[in-house]
Amino acid sequence: MIARASAPGFLLLEDGALFRGVLHGELATTVAEVVFTTNMSGYQEVFTDPSYRDQIVVMTSPMIGNYGVNPADPESGGAQVAGVVCRELARRHSNWRADGDLGSYLLAAQIPVLEGVDTRRLTRHLRTAGVMRGAIASGVEPTAEVLAALEACPSMEGLDLASRVTTTEQYAWGNPQAPHHIVAYDFGIKRNILRLFDDAGCRVTVVPAQTPAEVVLDMAPDGVFLSNGPGDPDAIAYAPDTVRTLAGKAMPIFGICLGHQLVGLTYGATTAKMPYGHRGGNHPVREIDTGRILITSQNHGFAVQGTEQSIPGAPALEVTHVNLNDGTVEGLRHRELPIFAVQYHPEAAPGPHDARPLFGQFMETVRKSRG
Repeated sequence: MIARASAPGFLLLEDGALFRGVLHGELATTVAEVVFTTNMSGYQEVFTDPSYRDQIVVMTSPMIGNYGVNPADPESGGAQVAGVVCRELARRHSNWRADGDLGSYLLAAQIPVLEGVDTRRLTRHLRTAGVMRGAIASGVEPTAEVLAALEACPSMEGLDLASRVTTTEQYAWGNPQAPHHIVAYDFGIKRNILRLFDDAGCRVTVVPAQTPAEVVLDMAPDGVFLSNGPGDPDAIAYAPDTVRTLAGKAMPIFGICLGHQLVGLTYGATTAKMPYGHRGGNHPVREIDTGRILITSQNHGFAVQGTEQSIPGAPALEVTHVNLNDGTVEGLRHRELPIFAVQYHPEAAPGPHDARPLFGQFMETVRKSRG
């Protein structure tokens, strides 16, 4: 373990709430939306998930870092979060897979860590007042410079972050001789999604977020996947026309998280920012057709507007899953076309595997489409 520079630090929220601690790593002021996740483990997957891009993540688990980090668990090419707030950062780690400690990993990625915070109080505040912008800075009191930086921080609403995290060039994943070919739109795709498609007998071509539908159709895929990703779905104005064109060719389409929201927008639904979002690995979802309850992994701050009965403005869509905590729409499908999507993460990483069979469901749709 390498030594970490540390100094008194604090998190200042835009409503004036102040949370003091010890700041490790980057000592420059960091401003971003502040969110919390209830995952008890999987911190490396959380910090490398592109859906957390430009967010300060509060870990509700009282200790993180106890099992270190390793090269197999990242969900992207590097850390994506803007900052980390925790109660305790383990100084020693113990796990046979580990090749380093979390503190050094975040230090190397220039991600600030604010430790020693009463994260229970902070989480209760965010849950009551709603997620909001915040600043991590050194010192014990906010300066004029910190206040100015916080004021200048953009709201998550209206931000197209998918265009920042997407791949710049298409690439292939999986066995080139696999029997099925899936084209995946990268709005912030997680690697475990690609691993599961590989396990399902697919080779995947991952394409940039703004790839025209005609380019994808020229590849003659067996199906199209719309990935998870960060930011406001309404700001991704280029996606609905693409989805509509692909759907017009009866292309099987499967969406996860942001992909779910984009399917909704394509067919007339609206999305809205949630008070504090769903982030964690313990969210109960009911499958309407069967009544079965799934414990799911989630990470989103926007949701498709609707109820179990219908999605206003989108008569072509029917609701397939609802969240048992707040009744929000967690799944939808087209009434006629081979299109379905879910708001939660069936690939988990981290989280439970209750919903993993959805990949098999999509592959069954692909096989039926091929005749």
